[in-house]
Amino acid sequence: MQTFTFYASDDKLENRGNKLTYTGQQINEAACDLAREVANQGDALVAGGVSQTPSYLSCKSQDEVTKIFKKQLDVFVKKNVDFLIAEYFEHVEEAEWAVQALKATGKPVAASMCIGPEGDMHGVTPGECAVRLVRAGADIVGVNCHFDPMTCVKTVALMKAAVEKAGLKAHYMAQPLAYHTPDCSCQGFIDLPEFPFALEPRILTRWEMQQYAREAYKAGIRFIGGCCGFEPYHIRAVAEELAVERGILPDASEKHGMWGAGLEMHTKPWVRARARRDYWEKLKPASGRPLCPSMSTPDGWGVTKGHAELMQQREATTPDQLRPLFQKADAKN
Repeated sequence: MQTFTFYASDDKLENRGNKLTYTGQQINEAACDLAREVANQGDALVAGGVSQTPSYLSCKSQDEVTKIFKKQLDVFVKKNVDFLIAEYFEHVEEAEWAVQALKATGKPVAASMCIGPEGDMHGVTPGECAVRLVRAGADIVGVNCHFDPMTCVKTVALMKAAVEKAGLKAHYMAQPLAYHTPDCSCQGFIDLPEFPFALEPRILTRWEMQQYAREAYKAGIRFIGGCCGFEPYHIRAVAEELAVERGILPDASEKHGMWGAGLEMHTKPWVRARARRDYWEKLKPASGRPLCPSMSTPDGWGVTKGHAELMQQREATTPDQLRPLFQKADAKN
């Protein structure tokens, strides 16, 4: 069970005019308590997580950024979580700083970056990112968010190859999106015009999730999960695909037939003919959306750490600040 502490650092909670009702410490403590309560019901582990910071994007020093991580870490140590995760990092430098801070606790550390095969926002390859994270102290390395499952599996495979070539050892993780992202650039789905409120047409089917689980396992990934867009049936599909390897089926699998077996009872014969794995594995789903393009043109403007448009602020975004952004977007479209 992972604590719901994503972006729960004071600098993020106060960003862009957000008024704090609770302190970062209170939020992190409550998250740890909730995760432990549920984990104890199933004898599960609890992981405390930190993520990228607005302070790094605004070019703060390593000491200043590390202090932000340390505030969250103090809570995790106090609550005695079982291991730690540094996730959703676009820049390997900041990810290294996070891993170093987490490793100082003596607990196992997992580190995942939101990158694809092109690497981080400064062009550092996935392989080099992984090697640097392992050398910083990460026990598990991989990717999360920003890209679809198969893109993430490909990226982690690049990481694994580089770690092994460097003579290092690590475990590997993947927590991809549940959305197809073949048209994304190095920054992933954030650049898509549909982000974040019109992504549903890109959702993977449960059968595609089973394929992801199998390919991830074949690639040597053992921490296999999901990020944005994942629904319970997606996670169930992952668990069902790896049931033999795990030695257990999820409880929810008792409620339905595997690979559409329940369709054997359907009134229509052509639907009964779909009660088999072969049918669903070969299916190419139609979108059902007339005149819609199959892919989009990403909006990414190439900005990264230090660019004026990424400088963070506590005050709410003003109309004067938004106006040039609207104009820039309209001119591009």
